[in-house]
Amino acid sequence: MSSSSLESLTRCSVAVDLGAARTRVYAKGAGLIVDQPSVVAVNNHSGSLIAVGEAAERMDGRTPQHIQVIRPVANGHVVDIDMARRMVRTLVGEKLHGLKRRRTMQRALATVPHDADPLMRRAAVETLAGVGARHVELVETPIAAAIGSGLPVAHPEGAMVLVCGTTTTQVAVVSLGAVVAGGTVGLGGETIHHSVVQYLRNRHELLLPSQDVRPLHLALLGSGGVGNGVYTHPIEVQGRDVVSGLARTVTIDPEEVRGAIQTPLTGLMDTIRVVLHRCPPDLVADLAERGMVLAGGTARLPGLADQLREHTGMAVQVAEEPELCAVNGLAAMMAGRVMPYLAEPTVTGDAGAAAGAGAAHAQDGLPGSGPLAGGREVIGAPDPVGATDAVPVPEQDAG
Repeated sequence: MSSSSLESLTRCSVAVDLGAARTRVYAKGAGLIVDQPSVVAVNNHSGSLIAVGEAAERMDGRTPQHIQVIRPVANGHVVDIDMARRMVRTLVGEKLHGLKRRRTMQRALATVPHDADPLMRRAAVETLAGVGARHVELVETPIAAAIGSGLPVAHPEGAMVLVCGTTTTQVAVVSLGAVVAGGTVGLGGETIHHSVVQYLRNRHELLLPSQDVRPLHLALLGSGGVGNGVYTHPIEVQGRDVVSGLARTVTIDPEEVRGAIQTPLTGLMDTIRVVLHRCPPDLVADLAERGMVLAGGTARLPGLADQLREHTGMAVQVAEEPELCAVNGLAAMMAGRVMPYLAEPTVTGDAGAAAGAGAAHAQDGLPGSGPLAGGREVIGAPDPVGATDAVPVPEQDAG
């Protein structure tokens, strides 16, 4: 284990989980200081931020034409760097001011998807550099989630973790601090959401309000918790008639809707099989004994663990506080409690040079995640233009 790698992790003071649905920020000495939806509301006329987080999420679908609700993070990575910077600056600024510590954002730890390409990694670095970070370390989300869920990541033992996000699910087998085999499937809470909406539209000609979809599909799949049984009573839902546009109430049989969401679940089962085929036999033997762990917000979806157990024959456990596994794993790494079993010396330098090095390794047939073992890539971000040592504060937009 490299002492320089250990030092670089423990020197970080802020961990950021840029998930697809929510942004979570952990600060040393203060714990989880931000847990808000990754949503911003912008005035198209003036360009100013109107709301961020939960306040912006409540505006979705209810805004006039000059106000736009934007999600700068999708599929686990940043898709709009400028909006992501403004969102993080607003969410984190006042919280860090309360810590009364300077240079809190100088060294940051952030998550990226397992299959993130150099552009995705660069976007995460640029986002944090724009809010004052001068040194950014990137950790693959399955590694962080496995650490946060208590799996023996640093040991020569196989462990499988499923990071069930909003739009995608990452399947990974971890051993010796690195991902041995992994895959990503387009299944998440939003997938179930759209499946239920499309079924109601096609079968009952009913448009359901967006805020009512999640409670509905939770009721259709279970009785309020994972493994607590199946909801079998007919359900009355209210929505807008597709033809007339008037409000209408229909009675739905839960069993028929469960059949409508089997297609995306089949894709998840196929991805798990592919990942297992890529693993060495010794690791598969470990997985048969230990099973798999579900992390991420969608891991709480009722009935998901039971279906995985039935189709794979493996033991399935839902992590404690699955939605916080990734950020808790980053916090454990900052505290020095968990490190990759084998790690090469830390790579530092200009962010562009690091990204180029990652591309060069990819061309040589090596993983494009960078030269470090353990799913870590250390990138020294250049000083942002006009950045100061002061803790960033929420921007004051005109208008």
